[in-house]
Amino acid sequence: MMGQKNKAIKDAALIAVCAAILFVQQYALSFLPNVQATVLLLVIYTKMLGFKKSVFIIVIHVIVYNILAPFGPVLPLHLVSMTFGYLLIPLLLSTLFKRVNSVLGLALFGFFHGFLYGWSFIPITLFVLDIPFFEYFLLDLPYEFIMAISSFLTIFWLYDPLMRLFKDQLNHYYGTKQLP
Repeated sequence: MMGQKNKAIKDAALIAVCAAILFVQQYALSFLPNVQATVLLLVIYTKMLGFKKSVFIIVIHVIVYNILAPFGPVLPLHLVSMTFGYLLIPLLLSTLFKRVNSVLGLALFGFFHGFLYGWSFIPITLFVLDIPFFEYFLLDLPYEFIMAISSFLTIFWLYDPLMRLFKDQLNHYYGTKQLP
């Protein structure tokens, strides 16, 4: 059995690796607006690692991505919106949608999250940047739809194979066969 200190070190390393994977895939696809596998990976991380570790992964990812963003960092105030938008995934999957485990159910969750994520930027955009709601909403809607479709398709096509791979890797990493 692994000691508590050893497990904490392994957990920290796992969180760092997961955040790095999240960063690399989003960075690699950054030339395509809102096309990414971020939602897929966050769904997998939440289902396998739980709420707490997923929150750490998201915070690290948002900070690092915005420091190294290919098109420059977002406005500092948008860091709050971006963090909140991604935190909705572990929050909702650990509470309201805890029992959703089917690929189709998770893909639909990813689809609707694409809009929720876009809407998380509205308050700061309206009140701080003083951009009119209707114009902002209409201009952002196509990008929200792209993120929704991207999230749906990546979850629908890749969730099962990546989940199996991630389970196998976690079992190997922790030296157990306890993961379902």
